[in-house]
Order: sequence, then C-alpha cells, then structure tokens
Amino acid sequence: MAKYIFAYHGGKAPERPEEGAEVMAKWNAWLGGLGDAVVDGGNPAGPSKTVSASGVSDDGGANPISGYSLVQADSIDQAIEMAKGCPIMDHGTVEVAEAMDM
Repeated sequence: MAKYIFAYHGGKAPERPEEGAEVMAKWNAWLGGLGDAVVDGGNPAGPSKTVSASGVSDDGGANPISGYSLVQADSIDQAIEMAKGCPIMDHGTVEVAEAMDM
C-alpha cells in the first residue's frame, strides 16, 4: 500500500469560535471516516515563503499550501476518492501526490 500526500490549497480562517468548532467537527468526522488509511492527519500551514535560486519571496508562490495530511491507499485513484470528501472542498482544493519511497 502506497502513501499519498494531500496538500491543501485555499480555505479560510473561521470568523467566530462557533464556526471554528463546526469546521473542526467536519475535519474530525472526515478523517475519522478514513479510519486506518490515515497515517498522519496533518496540520494547517502558516504563512510561507518561496525559496528559489534568485532569492526568497514572501508570497508563498502561485498556489500556497494551507495544510497537509498523509494517507495510505492501494492507488492514486483510491486516494482521490478519499480526498473528494475533504472539508477543504468548501473553500479550496486538494492536491494528491504519491509519497515515493526512496
């Protein structure tokens, strides 16, 4: 079984504590529904910087990451099906990539 990275893009910070609790409940329910497939539930990401040969920029690039998770699946297609239920879909996207063993 391979590991897959879910890189989250977009989303927004909750405006009220009640909204934050609702959002966390959705994430916990979704991750709980994935069961043993979850290797690392991940975390949100803070502001980022993009490092390149020409220097450092504060913008986080063209599509800054807003968080991540790591799951196990039999195929990328299975991982994609898992990602389709992610709460980030309300305000953003999920990038799915295999975490290659070296």
